[in-house]
Amino acid sequence: MISSDKLLLLTFSALSLILVVESHRPILLEDNENELVRLLNYINKPPIKSFQTEHGDILDCIDIQKQLAFDHPQLKNHSIQLRPTTIPKWTIHNNNDSRSVPLRQDGISCPLGTVIVKRTTPDDLIQDQRLKTMGLNYSRYVSSKSKNIDLTGFHFAVAQYKNSHYGAKGNLNLWEPEVSPNQFSLASMLISRGLNEQFQGIRAGWIVYQWLNRNHTRLYTYWTTDGFKKTGCYNTLCPGFIQVNTDIPLGLLLQPVSTYNGEQYEININIYKDHITGNWWLVAFDNYVGYWPNSLFTDIGLSHGASYVSWGGEVYSPVKEKSPSMGSGHFPEEGFKKAAYVSGIEVVEDTKLEGSMGPPLHSLTTFSSTPNCYKAIKKPGIGELWDNAIFFGGPGGCTF
Repeated sequence: MISSDKLLLLTFSALSLILVVESHRPILLEDNENELVRLLNYINKPPIKSFQTEHGDILDCIDIQKQLAFDHPQLKNHSIQLRPTTIPKWTIHNNNDSRSVPLRQDGISCPLGTVIVKRTTPDDLIQDQRLKTMGLNYSRYVSSKSKNIDLTGFHFAVAQYKNSHYGAKGNLNLWEPEVSPNQFSLASMLISRGLNEQFQGIRAGWIVYQWLNRNHTRLYTYWTTDGFKKTGCYNTLCPGFIQVNTDIPLGLLLQPVSTYNGEQYEININIYKDHITGNWWLVAFDNYVGYWPNSLFTDIGLSHGASYVSWGGEVYSPVKEKSPSMGSGHFPEEGFKKAAYVSGIEVVEDTKLEGSMGPPLHSLTTFSSTPNCYKAIKKPGIGELWDNAIFFGGPGGCTF
């Protein structure tokens, strides 16, 4: 039998890369060029202005009222919220640490009334289909407690907080582990409620996946309202997440990254529930990126807050192929500058967002699915940001 801890982790694994369009229908390419073109035209809304980055990404400025989010049937009459009505005291301008990675978008500026979105390419869709043919079909993993769940190929090393809350934050140390075309390695924060088909979750952090990300570290999100049975997607590849920012697209390349025993860089991730509207906001680089409207969620799910949050790393690798490194590729016992970390861990405990807390380390539990390859440990340090911090990661090399 699988434990509820493992199920919570698995139900928001980066299998979440399975894309879903038109909010309820999975992509079925079937080598059909016309279908591919149709899907691209559906996902990529007509831009008002476009930019190409030095790494080959095309960033589009899309009319804020015409972004893909509003193709969701529950958002047809949604009024855009440009800024949250309630703000936790720690959400904005609270990270004075010089290790925060700078936001660099030289020469890229979207006009007023637009939002910035990374354009989806044919390769993105084709390679996503390749993920599925490799057996990455999430439905087989979302199961009842009475059934066995296949964890083959997945490896986790995280800290968990299992209490009611309305948001959380953490500073995720940035690395760029090497992965093969069949693997991924990530660090993220997950906020969720429920299990199995009632599982609802929001996840944000960084990911390295060779096909979708060209082996670079990028900002990513994922969400679902039914344990990935019908809903949910990666970044803005399906209707749901409403972008409001003109500078920070989901899928943004994150540079520079940390080096072993050298300079360290991080990205601060905040996800919290607006007390007035109920919308779940994503904050990164001390900027409001966008939100998941409360109407996406149900009363037994995230509509009334969350019950679980985790911080840490995850990797996937096919059986018999040695699993990739997680974080820096070194075990957490090596500590700062050598192992990956999440610092400044806090949660919001009251609905009005007036108070937050860094949960005492004794209230966090760590979980390592394969401790011979990856670990997570609680390791407090000096200074407010390090009162509640974890180190995680490992060299990999697992073949199961």
